[in-house]
Amino acid sequence: MNKDEIMLTGTDSLNIINESLKLITEKHKKVSSITTPTPYIKKKMGMDYVEYSYMREIADKEYPGWSWTIINTENLGSEAFVIHGRLKWFDSGVWREGDMTAAHRIQKKRGTDEFVDIGNDVKAANTDCIKKAFNMYLNIADDVYRNQVDDVELTDDEKEELLLAAGSISDEILGKVKLKIDNLEIHKGNYKSSLAKLSRLSGEEN
Repeated sequence: MNKDEIMLTGTDSLNIINESLKLITEKHKKVSSITTPTPYIKKKMGMDYVEYSYMREIADKEYPGWSWTIINTENLGSEAFVIHGRLKWFDSGVWREGDMTAAHRIQKKRGTDEFVDIGNDVKAANTDCIKKAFNMYLNIADDVYRNQVDDVELTDDEKEELLLAAGSISDEILGKVKLKIDNLEIHKGNYKSSLAKLSRLSGEEN
């Protein structure tokens, strides 16, 4: 062995790993504690969301060199686009990556099956996917998204009741309801009204 080479023991390697984990944990706690400025918090369908420009700004500052790759795209009939993407980031000396999926409903002109802007729908699906990854893996905008999920996400029993009601109408309606549940478009705030609407539709079908 060359005299300048360093031999790492098992204990040395474990200490390095533990130190890296400590740094990563501290970094994510720091990012999670950042308060999202009010001007960047908007509301859609009764729920708060954070503008992409702000989340990207934090990612650039706290995790410079991050990258986003679209792995796959698909459409759910003429109802929605689904994006599967991969976020890669440098995390306190360690390169890490994580996958995310998101769906965005295809907008149609009122009363028709004519699409409004397919390109915009694809772009929106990709933006939604990146934002989900920013929050899930980098803890950006935790003050908005983590607390919101705890407050408004449906219980398993509520989800099952909605899916059973939707499935009794048609497979198409079932698919739409699944998508809305996954995207938190149906939440505790509109759960009862959504279930009532499905019940009315079921009565009309029968």
